[in-house]
Amino acid sequence: MKITIFTTGGTIDKVYFDEKSRYEIGATTVGEILHEAQALIDYELCPLMQKDSLELDDDDREAIRVAIAACDNDRILVTHGTDTMTDTAEVLDDIADKTIVLTGALSPARFRSTDASFNVGMAIAALQLLPAGVYIAMSGEIFPAGTVRKNRERNRFERI
Repeated sequence: MKITIFTTGGTIDKVYFDEKSRYEIGATTVGEILHEAQALIDYELCPLMQKDSLELDDDDREAIRVAIAACDNDRILVTHGTDTMTDTAEVLDDIADKTIVLTGALSPARFRSTDASFNVGMAIAALQLLPAGVYIAMSGEIFPAGTVRKNRERNRFERI
């Protein structure tokens, strides 16, 4: 089974520069995460954009949808910023016959203490086990699109 990984930026790929938390979205980290985990999966890495999810607009979401719909693989991972991940998941919900999992991180993958590796691992497992549909892998759970929200106060994802 081959997995196509589309990267869009977000906290998972952030690089911080100073004490004022100025950041830029850096190169994707998902390949490094899979390498360090010694993952033996067959995957293709396809960077789409490098944006904070708060900067994504309808055109960006449509570009993500078009890329996924045109992809020959039926197992798709999307790394995405957490603030608008649920919005993008809803845009993708009309794509049939593919298993699509969105994931990201609440702290950058480059940080020593991060949820990035765990979330990517969960997403990869979900892609191998779940039927066609759109899902979010965050906070130790797999949520079908439309059933989850980000609780900013508690800094986690939870069922609606």
